[in-house]
Amino acid sequence: MLYIDHGKGGAAEVMNLAEGPVPQAQAGEVVIEVNYAGVNRPDVLQRSGSYPPPPGASPVLGLEVAGRVHAVAPDVKQWKVGDLVCALTPGGGYAEYCAVPAAHCLPVPKGLSSQDAAALPENFYTVWTNVFDRGRLKAGETFLVHGGSSGIGLTAIQLAKAFGATVYTTVGNAEKAAFCRDIGADAAINYREQDFVAEVAQLTGNKGVDLILDMVGGPYIEKNLKSLALEGRLVQIAFLQGSKVALDVLPLMIKRLTFTGSTLRPRTVAQKAAIAQALQQQVWPLLESGKVKPVIHATFPLKDAKLAHELMESSKHIGKIMLEVKR
Repeated sequence: MLYIDHGKGGAAEVMNLAEGPVPQAQAGEVVIEVNYAGVNRPDVLQRSGSYPPPPGASPVLGLEVAGRVHAVAPDVKQWKVGDLVCALTPGGGYAEYCAVPAAHCLPVPKGLSSQDAAALPENFYTVWTNVFDRGRLKAGETFLVHGGSSGIGLTAIQLAKAFGATVYTTVGNAEKAAFCRDIGADAAINYREQDFVAEVAQLTGNKGVDLILDMVGGPYIEKNLKSLALEGRLVQIAFLQGSKVALDVLPLMIKRLTFTGSTLRPRTVAQKAAIAQALQQQVWPLLESGKVKPVIHATFPLKDAKLAHELMESSKHIGKIMLEVKR
């Protein structure tokens, strides 16, 4: 099969098409013939050498795919050869074939294409487990998500609105702000021109928001604590501006805040399977009804993975960046 090799890591230029063996389905796995793969920031970090895959995972980039089941392990009963699925992968998505745990596969939602479906797993798994499980977002609460025009941000905006929250977001320009409002955000704050702490205070009558989902870190951490309401929760899922900060944690005590976070990739097969089950029950009907939708900014052929990563690193995109592997 063809796959993207990134060698020992480095800039986007290190990625090239290579040829290797088709993976075999181990116990509990299926092998998917990949139509499309999603591009995510963890892929960029892994390519650069700062995010090694967990033990036993494929060294090939790619954390989400959609395509047809090519092979199944003898102990797998829920899928058969030819089924159209999307899946969260432990790695290996930038390839013509990818082995994944069968329990991490989901049916392609009715009415969605294989390309649409490949844009779902990484973002929807991440948002569901962090916003609704860990963050405990409920109807009637207020929610702030940073980076609203990213795949994670647009997913969080739509799901939070669908489940009855008031949603605010931060973005880097007017175009992104308008897009986020159009897709459901109640307010979009341009962080280049506005202080989001002051804007949140004004929007909430100085109460603050109930939940914040942040992937920025750095100076945002202390600002997030200031922007939370009494009993508010801050969920951290990445640190684009660093994780080591001098921090006044007094608000944690005064406002009885919760500061937590998580990563998705190292979780157990069973933990990810539980997220998949929740998504199929709670979110797939929203996708099939059109109330929630993936947003795809650009799609590149597999051989042009370099261009996809350069676009990701530019942060000029709105929504998902995809790789077309096979039609």
